[in-house]
Amino acid sequence: MTKTILEVLNLKKVFEHKNGTIELFNRVNLKIKEGDLIALTGPSGSGKSSFLHLLALLDEPTSGKILLNNKDIKDFKENKKDQVRREKISIIFQDNNLLSDFTAYENIVMPLVIKGEKTKNIKEKTKKILKELKIFNRMDHFPNEMSGGEQQRVAIARSLVAETDLILADEPTGNLDYKTSQEIFSYFLKLKKLNKAIIFATHNRELANKADYKLSISRGNIKRVNVRAS
Repeated sequence: MTKTILEVLNLKKVFEHKNGTIELFNRVNLKIKEGDLIALTGPSGSGKSSFLHLLALLDEPTSGKILLNNKDIKDFKENKKDQVRREKISIIFQDNNLLSDFTAYENIVMPLVIKGEKTKNIKEKTKKILKELKIFNRMDHFPNEMSGGEQQRVAIARSLVAETDLILADEPTGNLDYKTSQEIFSYFLKLKKLNKAIIFATHNRELANKADYKLSISRGNIKRVNVRAS
């Protein structure tokens, strides 16, 4: 039986502002299972990034529940949330957030160092993902010595090197050319085969249509849209 990694129950999110309130999400229900590859779609400003932030424990719903491995995240204290983000959830942000004084290699190893991995394991895992994402020859370069696409691949490598069960990606191929975007998606497919669950926000219709299914955001609702088999 396929394991449910994350479940959303009657989720609602309301933002307060000077002119009143904005209901961003209303009564959202969904299950994310191991091996799911899900495209999060919707127009700019629809709330894709905000939804990923909720799933990543970076924000809290106004009401409803988010269950991670059947545990309500509302019961998690901040130190527990930090631990979950280190060990259970990988986040690929829209802005790569690389540390400018660190090389590509040093940026990528950070999650493993924080987790307390052994030095040998850190080297093996980091070199492996550098090769997978075709930036091995850039590992000693600083961010300002790399192209925007190379920086994005370093950011993706940093997020994925921890080998968590759930991967949340906000426009992971947004700054990449067509060929590199396809390579990143191929890597997602490899992770899917390892039973990793992946949700990626995207405006790229071609990639979205290669997912298992789409979650389409519109006017506070999130609707599952099945993808036709190619």
